[in-house]
Amino acid sequence: MSDQATQEFYTAISPFHGFASLMDPGLYRPLPDDWSLGVADIVQSTKAIQDNRYKAVNTAGAAVIAAVKNAMGGRDLPFVFGGDGAGFAVAPADHALAAEALAATAAWVRDALDLTMRVALVPVAAIRAAGLDVRVARYAPSDNVTYAMFAGGGLGWAEAAMKRGEFAVAPAPTDTMPDLSGLSCRFEEIPAARGMILAAVILPVPGADPIAVRAVIEDIVALAEDSPQQASPLPARGLRLNWPPLGADLEARTRPSRRPLFLRKLSVLARALVYTLILRGGIKVGSFVPKTYLREVIENSDFRKFDDGLRMILDCPPALADAIEARLRRAAGTVRYGLHRERAAMMTCFTPSPTESSHVHFIDGASGGYAAAATALKQNG
Repeated sequence: MSDQATQEFYTAISPFHGFASLMDPGLYRPLPDDWSLGVADIVQSTKAIQDNRYKAVNTAGAAVIAAVKNAMGGRDLPFVFGGDGAGFAVAPADHALAAEALAATAAWVRDALDLTMRVALVPVAAIRAAGLDVRVARYAPSDNVTYAMFAGGGLGWAEAAMKRGEFAVAPAPTDTMPDLSGLSCRFEEIPAARGMILAAVILPVPGADPIAVRAVIEDIVALAEDSPQQASPLPARGLRLNWPPLGADLEARTRPSRRPLFLRKLSVLARALVYTLILRGGIKVGSFVPKTYLREVIENSDFRKFDDGLRMILDCPPALADAIEARLRRAAGTVRYGLHRERAAMMTCFTPSPTESSHVHFIDGASGGYAAAATALKQNG
């Protein structure tokens, strides 16, 4: 494969639109051997949840994606948001940029958020040498964006290797700042409208029959798809914007640190006030149309994904959560699962340009979400 072909590998994959098709193996393409997987997670995220710092944890996970995307000039690349971390894949020509962005993000998380982030870059060739694979599909929740789906077990292997200290990228020196332009968390928490927010993490049992695993995942997706608005936690009636925003302090910390934090926070508050007035008033500014933007926020949201396992944040009645749990209990020996029920969801946004439609929005539970579900999975497994 030529250098240009390997660079354009991901964008050449045709997107699929129906999430119910995610287990179709024909949608997935093996990553080239010379690519690498970037992985990151927050150490002791459970303690951070107990300390009511999950919004900071979410911001750290989304910061990985923002930093890497910005380092590469906004080019499309496969990535996945995991709540307390993230994963992505890069071509060899982008390896150095990705390593630099990871190192800077780990330093920023340490210095600005007082959290510890592990980061690593794992060669795909090393994953295949271990007997696993990395295959990627492109899911399009709307005509504006695509999200990567990962299969083959390679992403999970890379995360485990990172936790063993392998392929580590060392954090950059103190006060190194990644480019986090476009990263924000201005929307209010999103209370459950149908009863509860359910965070679900469902992983295959090692060695389980792939056909049986596929049947379980498809059954769970079908249960969610049959519910109103496919159990999306984003309300069709609109998102809440208040001033001052809850995430003002976190957003101020994403700004370059040449000025004191209180001045950066004042700047964020001023911008957020203008932003809130424009969106609440439906005021068109140049090519920015608030009604269109808010519709795209809902359409572009990332509330379900597949990265070697199914992860979903659903707004659902207790009966649906019970039905999902009952189906998972019947699948003992085929899948492992963790579920976490809570009262609200939250959203972290990456909007490089508000006038373009490719802004992405990462959804998680407001009081633990994916991280809490993963903890339950460890206890059950």
